[in-house]
Amino acid sequence: MSDLGKRLDDASPSVLSLYRMVISLLFACHGASTVLGAFGGDGDRPSVGAWPGWWAGLIQLTGGILVFLGIGQTGTRVAAVISSGSMAYAYFTVHQKHAVWPIQNGGELSVVFCWSFLLLAITGPGTWTLSWLMAKATTKTPPGPVTGPVTTHVTTHVTAPITGTETG
Repeated sequence: MSDLGKRLDDASPSVLSLYRMVISLLFACHGASTVLGAFGGDGDRPSVGAWPGWWAGLIQLTGGILVFLGIGQTGTRVAAVISSGSMAYAYFTVHQKHAVWPIQNGGELSVVFCWSFLLLAITGPGTWTLSWLMAKATTKTPPGPVTGPVTTHVTTHVTAPITGTETG
C-alpha cells in the first residue's frame, strides 16, 4: 500500500466521525426548524402531535442529536437506523407521489439523509464518540480508534522435502 493510502486509512475513523457530526447536525437543525420553528423555519409548523409532520420533526431533532453525540456503537447505530427509516418513509409517502426521481419531486434531501444514516448504521460512529470522550476524560490514554475487521496472514511451511520420486 502506498504511503498516501496508509495515511488515508489511518484518517478514516476520524473522518467518519466528522461526517457523522456534520450530517447529524444538519438533520437535528432540520428537526428543530420543524418542531421548534428555530433557524428560520418555513413558518408552516405542524401542531404538536400532528401525524406525520410533528413526529418526523421530533425524530429528526432527537435522532440528529443522538447520532451527533455518538452515544456508543449500539446506540448510535439504532438512532441512525431510525433516522434512516424516517427519511425513507418521508420519501415514499410525501415525495414519490409527485414524481419518481428525487430531483423532480423535491425529495433529494430525504434520499441523502436516508442513505447517509444507513451508512452510519452499518459503519458505526467512527472514533470520536461520547463514550470515547468520557473514557478519555477518566484515563490518560484514550481507547484506540474503532476500526474494521482485523486481517491476518497465514504462512504455511513444507516440512518434508519434495524429491520428485514419490510413488503412489
